[in-house]
Amino acid sequence: MREIVLDTETTGLDPAEGHRVVELGCVELEHHVPTGRTLHLYFDPQRDMPEAAFAVHGLSIDFLSKHNPFEAHVDEIQEFLADAPLVIHNAAFDMRFLNAEFRRFARPVLPSSQAIDTLAIARRKFPGAQVSLDALCKRFGIDNSSRTYHGALLDAQLLANVYLELIGGREPGLMLGLEDGAVLAGKDRKRQPQRPVALPPRLTAAEEEAHRAFIAEMGEKALWRGL
Repeated sequence: MREIVLDTETTGLDPAEGHRVVELGCVELEHHVPTGRTLHLYFDPQRDMPEAAFAVHGLSIDFLSKHNPFEAHVDEIQEFLADAPLVIHNAAFDMRFLNAEFRRFARPVLPSSQAIDTLAIARRKFPGAQVSLDALCKRFGIDNSSRTYHGALLDAQLLANVYLELIGGREPGLMLGLEDGAVLAGKDRKRQPQRPVALPPRLTAAEEEAHRAFIAEMGEKALWRGL
């Protein structure tokens, strides 16, 4: 079975307020094993970058303006994703942003049933525990020391390892795509001291509510419910 582990970075929290996707990272799995295929793109959002968003991912408008807008890659993205299950941490957030971009350019949207939400899986397995990506990496002994900023491809690679642990565990010594260290944006993504503690949850109350609504919409036959 083909699956795509993905992550996005954005200019803000809500596409309805004009925020855009600025980075997409995808890792392809086949029967839970990495194929070596990835998709990693930066996008010119054609708007400003709020300081709060820059503090999270370190992507400046000066850097992003050298890349094509989302529209230039929309067909490539949809071809890569196709109908594969999409493994996403807090799927409601990324699906909402990707579908806003697809609607903007009159492309078919991704159905919510296509998502496997690792945040929901982790909450079911570890009720009451911290289930951020950093916290799960720590729980499973996955090296995330290169994660000085949020980066879509690096986070997708980390999430691929977390996902395999959540559904039953990695092969001994297997770390998907992380042997060479961080995947950085380039000159704009500066190295920072290693974070001493895990990032606090990034979810607002509104996002929590959107997440619950997203899970309810997926229904009992959603892919992740069987994991």
